[in-house]
Amino acid sequence: MTDIHIRVAQETGELMAFDDDDNEITRCIIEQWIDNKDDDFYTQIISIIRRCIDKQKKLVDEMGILKPYSFVLEDDDKESIGELYIADDDTIIIDTELMADLDKDLDDFFNKLIKD
Repeated sequence: MTDIHIRVAQETGELMAFDDDDNEITRCIIEQWIDNKDDDFYTQIISIIRRCIDKQKKLVDEMGILKPYSFVLEDDDKESIGELYIADDDTIIIDTELMADLDKDLDDFFNKLIKD
């Protein structure tokens, strides 16, 4: 196995995980997601799932899967929406929310350096 494919059904709130051969590993229902009609639903849940994986990072890193592997969010058509987590010693995924104002912060930092 090289990837864990995560699919979420917006209508039912089901979160399902599959292996590379499309065999279901597990599933659960997230009540808050049932009948969610938001157009940016998948964008919102990327951060949520990343935070959940990060909270369980030690457990995830000790899973009995050879590295590298990743958690990938997919839509109902099995199209990749985004990488949620990469388990590899040399790669890090940074949450887009953390990066939102990075350009401004870097500009402010460099401007302050130049003035000093």
